[in-house]
Amino acid sequence: MQLTTIEISKENLTFSSAHFTLFSATDREDLHGHTFRVSLEATAAIQSNGLTFDYNILKVALKRLCDELDEKVLMPTKSPYLKIESDNNYTYILFASERIPFLERDLKLLPVRNITVEELAHYMVDRLLEQEEIRNQSLMKLVLKCASGAGQWANAEWSTTN
Repeated sequence: MQLTTIEISKENLTFSSAHFTLFSATDREDLHGHTFRVSLEATAAIQSNGLTFDYNILKVALKRLCDELDEKVLMPTKSPYLKIESDNNYTYILFASERIPFLERDLKLLPVRNITVEELAHYMVDRLLEQEEIRNQSLMKLVLKCASGAGQWANAEWSTTN
């Protein structure tokens, strides 16, 4: 069996989002933004027709994920340092003595502990694997990379042996 790794690294696989990193129950960064970049390596066996899998499925799914996060303020729902409340007008992020209001349309709550490239990489690979069309591709390994700037990448890895 021959294996190959396809790397998907397109210029449109980006999202611009605001966030703050949480360091403790009382210390956080100021709200700021990044243009995050995403790439994916997918490993599979080369089939008898010379193809590994339909990697257009991965390109479309990655672009859709980037679009969901684009132009949003990202907040973690699993942080031990934040609480989240809502009323008819706003969603409030409660941190230490702060009560920070956001319009629902501007906010994207993510099931992660912190908004960091390492958490975003794992979030995105998990979201990809939720899709039956991707699970049906006979993939052996995925390595999703997420960067918040040049030279600041984090990798999340999934394989059939995990």
